[in-house]
Amino acid sequence: MKATYETDIVAWASQQAALLRSGQFSQLDIEHIADEVEDVGKSEQRELANRMAVLLAHLLKWQAQPERRGKSWQGTLREQRRMIERRVAKTPSLKASLADPEWLQDAWSDAKAKAFEETSIEDFPEACPWTMNEILDPDFQPD
Repeated sequence: MKATYETDIVAWASQQAALLRSGQFSQLDIEHIADEVEDVGKSEQRELANRMAVLLAHLLKWQAQPERRGKSWQGTLREQRRMIERRVAKTPSLKASLADPEWLQDAWSDAKAKAFEETSIEDFPEACPWTMNEILDPDFQPD
């Protein structure tokens, strides 16, 4: 029985891969394959944006709550920076996002929301006060 994209995406994907490998191109579900290929890129972009928002939220909390600074927050800062670096190394085209002011503003908005949820502090800056070099610098911790 042939699985369809709508009924069983995992079985459908296996079938499409088999068709590709066997050269049966006329039987491929081209439209859905194109959708899935685009989604891979979007997934990578979402992953980078989420990691950046978590990093920025922790930098905000670090700055706003010096009395709560600790190894756990330092670990989160290190981990997010490492994962951002790894993501960009594996997908170099994502580096353009890091230089895009609109992308950074979106990540900043998400970060402020995360930081607010965890601290109830509302008066964070409207725009990110740090450069991308500072944000990604393993030694940078805002005062």
